[in-house]
Amino acid sequence: MSQHSPTVTAVSRSPVHGFSKSADATIRLLAGLGVEGDAHCGATVKHRSRVAVDPTQPNLRQVHLIHAELFDELAAKGFRVLPGEMGENVTTRGLDILALPRGTRLHLGPAAVIEVTGLRNPCSQIDGFQGGLLSAVLDRDAAGNLVRKAGIMAVVLEGGEVRADDPIRVVLPPEPHVRLERV
Repeated sequence: MSQHSPTVTAVSRSPVHGFSKSADATIRLLAGLGVEGDAHCGATVKHRSRVAVDPTQPNLRQVHLIHAELFDELAAKGFRVLPGEMGENVTTRGLDILALPRGTRLHLGPAAVIEVTGLRNPCSQIDGFQGGLLSAVLDRDAAGNLVRKAGIMAVVLEGGEVRADDPIRVVLPPEPHVRLERV
């Protein structure tokens, strides 16, 4: 975590399947479903590639979060990315979301609670948005393992409204912690 208290910096949604989402003043999270009015809202998987494989699998990707620090890193590499443009519903600042273990609960604002399920696996669509962006959101660690930096996914445990400037409270799961894998 950084020196700042973790906060929501932006919220976004889109009623249609597409790459980017529109920034909004407020989003409403619905328990067990996701973001009200978003194309990925539902108890079963909504991502088209996953629906094609098995439309009955549970939706572990109800809410997509990206850390604003990634936008700062991308800007230093010459990219201009604004909140929602990489398809996230919630943009955060002051929290190392990629280091959170699976099962971490994030309390967003006064009522909403989400549980982290895994990493977003960026696909080639990202290069359609801005050429070269896919390689910019992928990295390698010291051991040569692939590092996916395009955010995390979560499910909604308790619904509620979420808006920019809402605080984020982190509740880690019991140990042993399990590293995030792509979902």
